[in-house]
Amino acid sequence: MMNFNFNVSELIFILPELFLLSAISFILLFDLFVSEKYKKYSYHLSQLALIITGFLAFNLIGESATIFSGTFVLDNLGSTFKVFVLGFSVIALVYSRQYLIVHELLRNEYFILALMSILGMMIMISGHSLLTLYLGLEIMSLSLYALIATARDRAFAIEAALKYFVLGAIASGLLLYGMSMIYGITGGLDIAQISNFASSSTLESQETLILNFGLVFLVIGVAFKLGAVPFHMWVPDVYQGSPTSVTMFLSTVPKIAAVALLVRLLIDGLGNFQQYWADLFMILAVLSIAIGSLVALTQVNIKRMLAYSTISHVGFVLLGFMTGVLEGYGSAVFYVLAYILMSLAAFGSIIALNRNGFEADQVSDFKGLSKHSPWFALIMLVVMLSMAGVPPFIGFYSKLFILQQVISEGYVILAVVAVIFAVISAYYYLQVIKTMYFDESDKEIIVSAPIDLKVVLSLNGILILIIGLMPSFWMNLSVSLF
Repeated sequence: MMNFNFNVSELIFILPELFLLSAISFILLFDLFVSEKYKKYSYHLSQLALIITGFLAFNLIGESATIFSGTFVLDNLGSTFKVFVLGFSVIALVYSRQYLIVHELLRNEYFILALMSILGMMIMISGHSLLTLYLGLEIMSLSLYALIATARDRAFAIEAALKYFVLGAIASGLLLYGMSMIYGITGGLDIAQISNFASSSTLESQETLILNFGLVFLVIGVAFKLGAVPFHMWVPDVYQGSPTSVTMFLSTVPKIAAVALLVRLLIDGLGNFQQYWADLFMILAVLSIAIGSLVALTQVNIKRMLAYSTISHVGFVLLGFMTGVLEGYGSAVFYVLAYILMSLAAFGSIIALNRNGFEADQVSDFKGLSKHSPWFALIMLVVMLSMAGVPPFIGFYSKLFILQQVISEGYVILAVVAVIFAVISAYYYLQVIKTMYFDESDKEIIVSAPIDLKVVLSLNGILILIIGLMPSFWMNLSVSLF
């Protein structure tokens, strides 16, 4: 049994999590006791809570500690990931609010569930024990299941929530089974203890076999959370069926937590077994890039197209981790952060076109956008070109860094395959651009977004270009986290 020693001085290292939990409790009580007139301020309180939590997490960058008997770790990777999670969440909630107002879905539980899922992500990011990681994963997942179902009157949303719940429960069960195998053979839940056992030079063949058996189930669990093929079956249906604001949140911020789960389990815990899980990642990466790129070609629903696009992007992320070197890990993290920035702008543009009774979720809904709203068409143009990997945007450099590491490790054929499918995937991004700039609209396009969404979306689009002009700084930052 694990001995749990508690030291009051350790609370300073979990101050962001404690504050966010307190803020969630306060907002719940605020929503319960205030009149209907003041309930609209739950959104502002949620944003304030995220900003303060982000400030607290930022102040812990540079600190290093393993606390609560080794179950919680504080390091540069964890603190930096938390800052990005909270920052991207602020942007996501700005976009979400407009969508919820337009479609009369604005309920305060939406923001509370979003905050709860973010709390789960933060616990996952700093988890240093199998139990802590699983606890964070379930807090995040359960909140996301409920978040999808907040549109109670939409049959597609309920269907999406049920699909995600059932498949997510199966994936969690497989992950837990893998964890039980690892615990059974190592005798410990602590990641450091597992790492010491796995790196032992006296491992017997039977112990190696059981560790590999557990490793397979860990990879399945991580692949499901990332949405990699063949564990991607939930992604297109959930993305299409969920309210667009939930789809945006689901496709962005949890990806950071999933990468953190991968790092804690496979790199920190089973880094000595890299040659085994790298082979699995290679298969998952090629399948994800190929199937994601090819199936997206036939999609007319832009949310479904972005779902398959996500699957393809995940394949590139797995290529980075497959290399087994620090530069590869850093390029994968850089790719995830770049993808999230692009995805937020893409869904923000979709939400900007939404109005009461009209969901701009078809590619054809963007016809003639350049004539009715040149600025928003330009932002969408930047996003699509960046996702396609066209220089000088951030998407080009994120792919370039991944491919450089893949080639430097000797996987030249793999890099060629990735480039071929990246070229194929450019078609469906260019199709959106062609629709905006060359197709005539048979209906008036109204962009009735509030000023805060317009400003944030504009800054989001500009960042995609600016970061693309100085990618080396961000790449070096990503590598320094490991």
